[in-house]
Amino acid sequence: MEYVLTSAEMKDADEAAINGYGIESLVLMERAAMQIVKVIVDRYGLDIYVGVMAGSGNNGGDGIAIARILQEEGIRAEINMIGDLSKLTSETKAQLETAKKLNIPIHYGVEHTLYDVIVDALFGIGITRDIEGKFRKAIEAVNASKAKTVAVDIPSGVNADNGSIMGCAVKADITVTFAYRKLGIMLYPGASCAGEVICVPIGIPEAVTAHKRKGVVTFTDVKKDLQLPGRSPAGNKGTYGKVLLIAGSRSMGGACFLSALSAYRTGTGMVRIFTALDNREGLLKKLPEAIVDTYMDDGNFNITQEEENTLTAGIEWADVIVVGPGISMSDKAKAILETTLTNCTKPLVADADALNILAQNAELLKKFEYGRRKNDSDVIFTPHLGEFSRLMKYPVAEIKKDIITCCKMFTKSHDVSLVCKDARTVVAKRGKFTYLNSSGNDGMATAGSGDVLTGIIAGLLAQGLSGFEAAVMGTYIHGLAGDLARNKTSAYYIMAQDIIKSLKDIVC
Repeated sequence: MEYVLTSAEMKDADEAAINGYGIESLVLMERAAMQIVKVIVDRYGLDIYVGVMAGSGNNGGDGIAIARILQEEGIRAEINMIGDLSKLTSETKAQLETAKKLNIPIHYGVEHTLYDVIVDALFGIGITRDIEGKFRKAIEAVNASKAKTVAVDIPSGVNADNGSIMGCAVKADITVTFAYRKLGIMLYPGASCAGEVICVPIGIPEAVTAHKRKGVVTFTDVKKDLQLPGRSPAGNKGTYGKVLLIAGSRSMGGACFLSALSAYRTGTGMVRIFTALDNREGLLKKLPEAIVDTYMDDGNFNITQEEENTLTAGIEWADVIVVGPGISMSDKAKAILETTLTNCTKPLVADADALNILAQNAELLKKFEYGRRKNDSDVIFTPHLGEFSRLMKYPVAEIKKDIITCCKMFTKSHDVSLVCKDARTVVAKRGKFTYLNSSGNDGMATAGSGDVLTGIIAGLLAQGLSGFEAAVMGTYIHGLAGDLARNKTSAYYIMAQDIIKSLKDIVC
């Protein structure tokens, strides 16, 4: 697990290292520069021509130090000083004076961009307004060049807190970020400017975040972070959990198949499906391992007594309930959801149409508010941005401006683990760290991918993980499987079933 910091949190960490532990700012700057030089040499070798684009802040000081260390390594390097000399920080001023004494070539402005590698050290994490004038021209020149670009800490022009582009931004091949990942290079569109992100230590003590109790975290190391539920050699199919999947209307039979298969492939012992009668024959052919119960999806507004009895028996049988994938927005689907919520005291995963129905029925949604829950069983909501917008009664465009804050707002009032699906999925729950998922790719933007995630989460929940743990680990595993599927073929080729097939390389 790694912390992902805002600009304010990173500045606090720097200040704690400097003022609390006596580590000089210039020492941190020197370590940062050495780490970037190491990346440059490892990736591009010694026979290169490097140009540093330096601003007047400490990010520029890092860049000037990089040019000096590169020269010491025998690499041809020069500085393009873009920042105002009257606004140099004390550290950057000191670095510039040293560079002058060592006769490192210094240009005041962009002399040219005919380099093999350009180091972007114009702006750091503190940028708060759109880039204009000579700085914009410098960034445009960098982006137009054929050089490889290495960004110092964050690509210049990317907002460190939300990933927005401040007028324009450097499009880096590599971003070497210091001590902790920054939100701006994980969230889009900033992430699309960062290229490959390498997080390096610069000497900030671990004690700075040792007692951190809130904020954002992510997973980046599969060997350390991937944690599957334990298995017992003496276990049986009941040992690994029973999932009731309430899914699939007459025209959406694939949703229940994908969710059920994903739950099985994640280790669940038994899956029971409550679905429209039209889906029964196909499911039994494709997934004979499942138990299939049915209802008539025939335009009748109400659930019959027989259907209600079948549903409640399934709820009683199961360890985990999933409701929503492909059930439609019909009156009968609403009646099924109401029956489920009335009778369910088990861990619950609500997805897709179940969330859309909740969004249209305030009284049903209120059941999940803090203080209104009749039991303390885990509940997980798994909306995509459109569904989350309907739950929040808030435009998608506004949510995207600060998705993490919006997720926290929802879970502050609703007693659920929220999995808000986007290019960077957010998992939030009151009293927990907010998880920002870094696995996955754009090839997963395909029909059925969300159904697969729902099945994975349900499978982990059935095997004993808590709701929040299952939501986090399920999201991470889903993305890893998608990455494996892309690596085997391409992002263009992936279908939801390819994600399921790739689970074998993760859970085995």
